[in-house]
Amino acid sequence: MQETWSIVVAGGDGRRFGAPKQFAELGGRPVLAWSIESARSVSSGVVLVLPRPVVEAGTWAGRADAVVAGGATRSASVRAGLAAVPGSADVVVVHDAARPLASRELFAAVVESVRRGADGAVPGIGLHDTVKRVAGERVVATLAREDLVAVQTPQAFRASVLRRAHALGADATDDAGLVEQIGATVVVVAGEVENVKLTSAPDLAVLESHLARRAASPEPAEGAARVVPRRSS
Repeated sequence: MQETWSIVVAGGDGRRFGAPKQFAELGGRPVLAWSIESARSVSSGVVLVLPRPVVEAGTWAGRADAVVAGGATRSASVRAGLAAVPGSADVVVVHDAARPLASRELFAAVVESVRRGADGAVPGIGLHDTVKRVAGERVVATLAREDLVAVQTPQAFRASVLRRAHALGADATDDAGLVEQIGATVVVVAGEVENVKLTSAPDLAVLESHLARRAASPEPAEGAARVVPRRSS
């Protein structure tokens, strides 16, 4: 059985949110706690990446198998977390704490894709809006949306591939971007509508609404994820 570890990235200062959003309350718990719980469902261990002052205060000590301080960029924070993942790990999952409602089924789906042979796996949702490339105020192209997806976390990778990608020291908006740069294969699984990223204060109300709806609905059958298929037209 392949060993899986997860890195939950929560090292931001919440500038756009107005406060460190990973500690905002959602459903009576910190946003961060939801992400740790889901990550544990597929993991032998979880590494939590936090702002250095929080690590030094020790307030989250014991809430994960390792707690480390993040870096100046997201990629630097993931590298800090990756350094704490044991060498025995075969698969590493990277998840943004700011996506607290990613389901256990979604974590399992990306991990399973890697276990079946992919170098990496990411959740994606097909785009509903027409997408255009612009230069300033001028539209220069209309993109074919059937070839585009909006990508989420959790993202799973072969541990050796993720370490090789991060060894280059580059930055990207997600880890799949770094893995793609070394020529590795990344596949897409169906993402989830409820997997909203907490960026600004109104997003918290959206997450609360999704959480309330989830609580009011029966639990899905084992293995059944709440997903949106990729658009084909």
